[in-house]
Amino acid sequence: MLDCLKKVDGKKLGVFAAGVAFGTAGIKVLSSKDAKKLYTNCTAAVLRAKECVLKTATKVQENAEDIYAEAQQINEDRAEAEEVLGEEETVEAETTEE
Repeated sequence: MLDCLKKVDGKKLGVFAAGVAFGTAGIKVLSSKDAKKLYTNCTAAVLRAKECVLKTATKVQENAEDIYAEAQQINEDRAEAEEVLGEEETVEAETTEE
């Protein structure tokens, strides 16, 4: 029996005991009322940040849709102008041939 006790390393046993004590104290600290209050405040801050990010994303998306619509209108106007110029050139070419 005494031989078994001689093989036990005191340093390793001390580290293990300290780890158990630290873990037990950590659980008590993490489950305290103050810790819960901290978790609640942090969660509230994250939710506010999420709301702000979603508002910004919505604004960016709306602006992108407006830009896209305006770009399409510009391209349509340009195509109409080119079509009119093409028709005028055709009419001029026909009158010069006659």
